[in-house]
Amino acid sequence: MEDKEPLLTPINKREQEVLERLATGLSDQQIADELFLSLHTVKWYNRQIFNKLGVNSRTQAITKARALGLIGANDLPAPMTSPASDQPLPVKRQKVEHRVLFTTSFDGTRIAFAIAGEGPPLVKVGNYMGHVEYDWDSPVWAHWLEELTRSHTLIYYDERGSGLSDWNAEDVSFESWVRDLEAVVNAARLQRFPLFAMSQAGAVAVAYTARHPDKVSRLIVHGAYARGWLKRDLTEEQIEEEKLMISLMRVGWGRENPAFRQVFAMQLFPDASPEHIHALEEQMRLSVSPKNAVRLESEMHRIDVRDLASQITVPALVLHSREDQAVPFEEGRLLASLIPGAQFVALESKNHLLTKEEAAWPKFVAAMRSFLSEGDE
Repeated sequence: MEDKEPLLTPINKREQEVLERLATGLSDQQIADELFLSLHTVKWYNRQIFNKLGVNSRTQAITKARALGLIGANDLPAPMTSPASDQPLPVKRQKVEHRVLFTTSFDGTRIAFAIAGEGPPLVKVGNYMGHVEYDWDSPVWAHWLEELTRSHTLIYYDERGSGLSDWNAEDVSFESWVRDLEAVVNAARLQRFPLFAMSQAGAVAVAYTARHPDKVSRLIVHGAYARGWLKRDLTEEQIEEEKLMISLMRVGWGRENPAFRQVFAMQLFPDASPEHIHALEEQMRLSVSPKNAVRLESEMHRIDVRDLASQITVPALVLHSREDQAVPFEEGRLLASLIPGAQFVALESKNHLLTKEEAAWPKFVAAMRSFLSEGDE
């Protein structure tokens, strides 16, 4: 009779899919292949199912699930079949549903964050030119979000001063960025999770990880750096070039004529198609005001997390494009050398933001998936 009592926490849709396959005798790897999940994610779902059913093994889970009517009483193990090919059939994924929420940071600034996907949590640090609502429809970011939600529940947010977060924040310091990440993690009630970051957000991720080693299980950064422009050994020509970029942003960012924004976009996407350049230019216009673009860019120049990087104690993966036009390859290599035991992957690309079509993208995806699957949180 005890088995007939309702569960305190219901089985969700994805857990039901895993449970049904457990009942037919499929291995964890076979379930992963059928549902296009990683082996690590399937094992995570198994633990969730066991906890909800109050059991300790597959056999107990199947028995309890049948008693509760969650699966059929006569399910038999699936026959073993030989795949026609080692390659899975291509699957067109539907747009992932996401929920947009708000939290308040330390100084009252409202930070917009979103939750999408299913599985163990993965946090993406807010980066320049992000917009939690628009990103899913942008060719600049859509493939990144699709990959990050493939086997995880993704928690991501807009920087203060941009996207759906407050644009009138007085404080846009590096410290405020770290504290905004803390606010989002607290609002999402996360205990331990891998942390992913791109570009200047990589430094925020480094600072957060050094400050909260108990929270971060694994650290992944792409196109990141430990020191901003003003902390590097620059030539006079490089200094003048960056001053010119700031002036262009101040004058031309918000204009209807996209010429000014395209100069900046070409730094991030030198090998991209005209369609991608246009999409990034539109992303810039929608996500941040000219004033805030200058404020945020100026603060990035003062970043210096070299000392904090050496304090990282969790496994770390650093990826960087060899011919990155926005953040020099040497800056990525420097960051990797500062983090004890960090893995470093060089990508054959000129783009700071990888496109889905270029050869570097599948290499990035493979490296990240492999790195995440090594963990067993």
